[in-house]
Parts: sequence; C-alpha cells; structure tokens
Amino acid sequence: MLGVFGRKNHDQRREGGGVGEWLNVSFRPENFFPGLIIGFVLGLFLDLRTLQKNNSKVKKLPLLTSSKLKQQRHQMSTGTDEEMKLVLVVRQDLRMGAGKIASQCAHAATGMYAEMMQSHRSLLRQWEDCGQPKIVVTCKNQQEMNKLKEMAANIGLPTYVVSDAGRTQVLAGSKTVLAIGPGRKASVDSVTGKLRLL
Repeated sequence: MLGVFGRKNHDQRREGGGVGEWLNVSFRPENFFPGLIIGFVLGLFLDLRTLQKNNSKVKKLPLLTSSKLKQQRHQMSTGTDEEMKLVLVVRQDLRMGAGKIASQCAHAATGMYAEMMQSHRSLLRQWEDCGQPKIVVTCKNQQEMNKLKEMAANIGLPTYVVSDAGRTQVLAGSKTVLAIGPGRKASVDSVTGKLRLL
C-alpha cells in the first residue's frame, strides 16, 4: 500500500495535486485521533514541567486559615485583640424541655442579630470577626432575669428578651431567654460571670 501511495503522490506532485491527497490521508480518523491524543499528552507534559519549574522558584508563604484571617481582621478593626461574646440566659423555673430551650435560644440569637443589624453594625462585625461566640447560662426566675437585663443596660450592653407565643410548654407572653451582648468579654462577664452554664 505504501508503494502504491508513494507512487501515486509522486505522480500527483508532478501534476500539482499531491497536497490535497496528503491532507485527506492525514485527517482520516485512524490517523487524526491518535495524533491529536499524542499531541495533547505531549503538550500537557511540557506544560506541567514548566509549571513545576516556576513553582520551585516561588517563595512559599505561610497559609492562613479563615479563622486566623478573621482574627487578624478583628485586631485591625478594633485595635485590640479583646474577645467578644454573646450570653443567652435561660429561665430555669419554666422547666422547658431541651428542644424548647434550643428553640428559644435560637429566637434570642436571631432576634439580637436583627436588632444589631439595624443599630450597631460595627459591634456586630467585631463579634462576627471573633467567631460569634455564644454561651448559654441559667437564671432562677423572672426577677433574676430582670436584674440581669438592668445591669447589662446600665453598662451599655445590648439586650434582647424572648417572649414566648404560648403554643407549647409555657404560657403566652412568658419571658424565656435573655440575650446579653454581643459585647466585650470582660463587660459581659461582669453581668453573667457568676451564672451556671446550662
């Protein structure tokens, strides 16, 4: 076949039509696809070698995790490395179940967040940059909750009280959870530091 092909090309070149026949043979699937694959693999190999050489010349920088980046951003924005936190105070006298307590704490956290978005965005940002720490503690009753709310307000800490709708476990209008903060850890601890963790 090569002999015939070679002779044919030789004869056609004399006549001026050999290039078209050569292209037709080159673009046949049995010739084209293997050539395409070999070219791709060779190009990939050369590209990877170049990339590997370039990477060895680049100075490796330490990787920062998102928590480290947030911490650095917090330190730059506040000028300090003081921690922030939010404390959720749950009334024990209502004897709520675990699911009810979780639901009420979620209401307190999201309610406080919504209020902070409206009035104290910079404080909210600082708390977010600290990782949004939240602590859940208990108080004995409504009277103790009222005292804690007053103490927090007196030192300028934001507060939010959840009033239950009364659909399950507790009466409508019952004050179930008090959110104090977010605020500087030392300030929040001055109000809630002696309360027992839930």
